[in-house]
Formats: sequence, structure tokens, C-alpha cells
Amino acid sequence: MVDDDLTVAEVVVDYLRHAGMEPRHAADGPAALALAEEWRPDLVVLDLMLPGIDGLEVCRRLRKAWDGQAALPVIMLTALGEENDRVLGLETGADDYVTKPFSPRELALRVQSVLRRAGASEAGVTATPRPLRSGGLEIDVAARRARRDDHELTLTVREFDLLAFFVSHPGQAFTRAELMKRVWGWSFGDQSTVTVHVRRLRDKVEEEPASPLLLRTVRGIGYCWDAEPSQDGRGADISNP
Repeated sequence: MVDDDLTVAEVVVDYLRHAGMEPRHAADGPAALALAEEWRPDLVVLDLMLPGIDGLEVCRRLRKAWDGQAALPVIMLTALGEENDRVLGLETGADDYVTKPFSPRELALRVQSVLRRAGASEAGVTATPRPLRSGGLEIDVAARRARRDDHELTLTVREFDLLAFFVSHPGQAFTRAELMKRVWGWSFGDQSTVTVHVRRLRDKVEEEPASPLLLRTVRGIGYCWDAEPSQDGRGADISNP
């Protein structure tokens, strides 16, 4: 838990501890990076506004430190109504965000949800026995690993869930609201979350992210995974949400 508001941090730490976790607190960016190096966390709750080094930079450095390893889940705390901050946090590598003021109980539930998806807790984890293959990708859902042309991809928890869902449903178009509900179990929230994650996935799975052939935009609907993309450009976006 990284937050310079000691009162907020104390309440959240208590909720996480009562939920069966072992939380530790850092009050600023440098302390958070030092703590993560000394005591490898399963997940980080990270305030955006921090003294010393802000939350976005802390998230970038954590992602760099974890490069080539299982992605470290990050939940970003942002100010209410600051959509740009939320989008920046997601683009930097955050898996989820919670707006302030927030319910400590809701945050604890979000933490549990992300940990389950990351495999840090055995509760609620399901495994698919055979890998998924499509467009040069191989996705091992049980091990939560993805490879593209024999190169392992570094994906956040949310990115992996979204990619596995798309590959499991080739040729089907989904709205952003449907993706939020079916992939992450959210019945409400900022739909720009999906847009940001789609953009980040394209950077990792497409030959030319600006002209995607696999993860296409369907005008007026949302997104679709093309299992057999055309190479003549017809698979590219026809709109730019």
C-alpha cells in the first residue's frame, strides 16, 4: 500500500489484514521502490499523487524491474473525476483503478479479485487444459503465459484476461460494456479502460499496431478478434475510438 495519507493507509492496511493478507505500507515513491526490492509483493495499491516520485513513475519503474517475469498487479488510486489520470495509469501498466474517496471494503474486494486472476490465490482460479492458438500466438491459460512467434509476452493481469477472451471468441464482435462485464466482471465503470487495454494489446501482438489485422475495431460496435486476418489491409481499423 503506497499512500502519503497515513490515515487512509492505516484504514486500508487494517482491511487488507482482516481479509487475510499481509500488507505493508510505504509513504512515498522512493520508499515504495525500496520496499518492493526488499520484499517482493504479490500486488501493489498505488496512489497517483505521491511525494518524491509520483505514482505513474513508480509504476513504470516497477514494470521495468519485473520485465521478463510474471507481471506485478497494480491497482492505482486516482482522484474522483480525473479521467486522464486513470487512462495514464492504465497505459503505464495499472491493472485496475479506484477513485478517491473510496470504500476500504471495496478496495479490499478489488485486491482479492485481481489476486485471484493473477494466480496469487488458489480460490476461484480455473484452468484450461489446452493452449489457445491464433495469429501466431500461443496462450497457456492455466499458466497465464502468452507467446508470439516463440517470444514470451509481458502482459498485465487485465491484458492477459482480455487477450485470452478475444482468442477464445474469434470472429465475434463485442461492445466495450460487454467486454467489461464478461472479461472482468464489471457491471459499471469507465469504458475507456477497455480502449486503453486494447491499444496496449495491439502494441504487443500486432505487426503494425496502427493498422491492426488481428484485434480489429468494428464500427459502431466495439472490437473483434480476427483468427485469419487478411493481409491486404481489410483487417485494419475502420474507426478510431
